[in-house]
Amino acid sequence: MDPAAAAAVAAPAPSGAAASAPPEPPAAATAAAAPVPSRAKGPREDALRARQDLLSRTALGVFRLNGQFLSVSEELARPAGLTAAWWQVIGAVLREPLPVAGIARAMGITRQSVQRIADLLAAKGLAEYVPNPAHRRAKLLRPTEAGRAAVARIGPGHAALATRLAEALGEDGFAETVRVLERLSAALDTLPPPPDAPA
Repeated sequence: MDPAAAAAVAAPAPSGAAASAPPEPPAAATAAAAPVPSRAKGPREDALRARQDLLSRTALGVFRLNGQFLSVSEELARPAGLTAAWWQVIGAVLREPLPVAGIARAMGITRQSVQRIADLLAAKGLAEYVPNPAHRRAKLLRPTEAGRAAVARIGPGHAALATRLAEALGEDGFAETVRVLERLSAALDTLPPPPDAPA
């Protein structure tokens, strides 16, 4: 797992001083984590309640994990002169240039959040906009040599953290954790919107 992978786990915070603060969970996601009053009346209701408890525990666990990864990412990125949010966006374009909208889709956050960080990275000389052959108005973002060098400086700390997690979880447990999280994300992507969601 490369440095870009660890950064991509958490959604970017706004640039500047607030970048290190874990973002507030969306209202809909917070509602998903809220416990539901128990009104069990039989086996069917008990099974439904058990599923709701699993959903709440999953959502609350992911919220906590997001905050933990943001905190660790800030610590890893700071010596390289980056924030966790900057690292995330640079990491998303290390392999190939992407438009801002493409970065936002890949990371599951708003285009506006990525745009602010991308503009800041460009102003600091860590990334640059280049023409997009497929779309004249949607330029591609790519890291500069300075941006790649900054991410490379994170490498030793990133490797040390990966080793500690592998020791704590076991190699097989670490791999299974990744697979479960990927399955959860893929499953949520396939769910239809709730019946009362706006079109």
